[in-house]
Amino acid sequence: MLLRISTSPAWLGKVRSTCSKLICQFCGALMIPARLFASVRYVAAGLLCKALLLLSLVISLTAPAQADTLRLIALGDSLTHGYGLEQDKGFVPQLQAWLQAQGEDVIVVNMGVSGDTTEGGRARLDWALADGADALMLELGGNDLLRGIDPARSRDNLDTMLAALSERGIPVLLAGLEAPLNYGVDFKEAFDGMYPDLATKHGVLLYPSFIAGLEKARDGGEDVIQPDGIHPNAAGVALIVEHIGPMVQQLLARARAGS
Repeated sequence: MLLRISTSPAWLGKVRSTCSKLICQFCGALMIPARLFASVRYVAAGLLCKALLLLSLVISLTAPAQADTLRLIALGDSLTHGYGLEQDKGFVPQLQAWLQAQGEDVIVVNMGVSGDTTEGGRARLDWALADGADALMLELGGNDLLRGIDPARSRDNLDTMLAALSERGIPVLLAGLEAPLNYGVDFKEAFDGMYPDLATKHGVLLYPSFIAGLEKARDGGEDVIQPDGIHPNAAGVALIVEHIGPMVQQLLARARAGS
């Protein structure tokens, strides 16, 4: 006994049955001879079903794809973590709110640790990526600067991290800082230069100074710094987010293009 296996969608059988009934009524109304009835019904029903299949295929190909929510890791120090601020006023929650207001479907994961150096970030990179990442924003170096760590060591740590991220195919936004002249001109040139050099080497996006917008507001007399004189307050964080936000959107666009 031969079995016929249908590869057509289940709904197509119902459509074919309905078409046959309608065609029967149509042929009867036109008094088509019985000898032609079967052929007319078969051909017409087949053509109509093929047209419906083609239409459904066109709709499925042209319908906009549903974008998956991106997972953005924010790996950094106290500036990322939100030191001294209420939970919803820190950099990560403000950045996520800003991005979502721009229509971005993204979850920003706070992997900032207050006091962390580039060496600390290097040590916990695998842990930060344990649950996966579509993109990563890297903001480290401020504590290296405060401790006077040799910029060559900081460069090596960042270089190693960026190489590991490149191997995983994770797009990166590297947020830099600018050193004061406290440690001399050579230190400043070495520290300031490592960010653009590494961004070029690894082909990642670069935001030259994470606190650039903050400094301009402070110079203008705005109250954007906490009493410690180092960390931004909620208003200061909002300025940072406003300035860096468009660059983060470029990072997300890279993540979607590569997925």
